Amino acid sequence: MKTILITGCSSGIGYDAAHGLRAKGWRVFATCRRDSDVERLKSEGFESYRLDYADEGSIHSALAHVLADTGGTLDALYNNGAFACPGAVEDLPRGALREIFETNLFGYHDLTRQVIPVMRAQGHGRIINCSSVLGFTPLKWRGAYNSTKFALEGLTQTLRLEMRGTGIDVILIEPGPITSDIRVKSIPQFERWIDWENSPRAEAYRTVLRDRLYKSSGPDRFELPASAVTKKLIHALESPMPKLHYYVTTPTYVMAALKRILPVRAWEWLISKV
Repeated sequence: MKTILITGCSSGIGYDAAHGLRAKGWRVFATCRRDSDVERLKSEGFESYRLDYADEGSIHSALAHVLADTGGTLDALYNNGAFACPGAVEDLPRGALREIFETNLFGYHDLTRQVIPVMRAQGHGRIINCSSVLGFTPLKWRGAYNSTKFALEGLTQTLRLEMRGTGIDVILIEPGPITSDIRVKSIPQFERWIDWENSPRAEAYRTVLRDRLYKSSGPDRFELPASAVTKKLIHALESPMPKLHYYVTTPTYVMAALKRILPVRAWEWLISKV
């Protein structure tokens, strides 16, 4: 039975991945930030531990528990947990960026570095990082999240080059709009960090961003369920020759194609309208 450690399993992409891979015969270690979610996952039959990317001790402890359970081996790691902090770039205080990078990038990197020696010793492994269409297509109001995913793409692609010949494959999954709670979960970040009423963009916040953030308009036109990501994840894990990029949803494919063929000014005009 192959083993995989998945982060961010409390809901959405991680939760579906845990169930989907268990159904495919994988031994799944499903981790999440809150103890209550760990207990819920255990009640569903998962081996689960607390892992918070912003807490270095929890990363080390969770991995130590997993390796004790497996006898020191791990076939795959799926870095998935992340959060968003909406707001214009000029309104993002340093603390907001520091906090989101701790989770969305530094935590991924820390866990990955601790897993690599295990995979080197066993001679194989798959490290899969969940990025986003926003890792190569910036959209307004999402600067904090965009920047973490752009950085993740660069770090992941460099690691892939450096791992050539080791038996360790490094892979990116890049979803577009997926059914999840990320919008709702981003509201406390917005309220904590963005002083929108004193921003030069206050009117835009009032008439555009706050409506998008607080008022659900139903599923996005191209939104897919989290199972669409799990399908690509399974391919990335089980293909004998996994690709670097796995796109999920029509917008991700379209944006990747348009970025290749459009002049920069046309590209910027297009994404400024989204």
